Amino acid sequence: MSNNLQLLIGRVLLSIIFIMAGVSKLGSVAGTAGYMASMGIPLPGLTVWLVIALEIVGGIAILLGFFTRYAAWALAAFCVASGYLGHFQPEDQMQMTSFMKNLAMAGGFLALAAAGAGSFSVDARRK
Repeated sequence: MSNNLQLLIGRVLLSIIFIMAGVSKLGSVAGTAGYMASMGIPLPGLTVWLVIALEIVGGIAILLGFFTRYAAWALAAFCVASGYLGHFQPEDQMQMTSFMKNLAMAGGFLALAAAGAGSFSVDARRK
């Protein structure tokens, strides 16, 4: 399998969770903002919209391979921050599994940022 095909498959797999999560939050904005408030996130009414935008726009950018390196860096940072803020609970094994999954996704995004989107991408067509 070619590197370009592997990069495309990786982009699809990394993007799905973010696109779906952002779209699902649109159906429960108030509930998500309430959850953020309970975790002590500042300005949850604004933050929820920033998170939704990052998940949907960033996910679509990764999927299409559009400004891939920037989107990958942003989503890697988001994975680390949201993992720590939302899942770092050493006494709860399920939360720690989610935390470690966030770190693994961040690693995938950093690898994508280093490698670029590959030839099956908007970035390749723009060059």
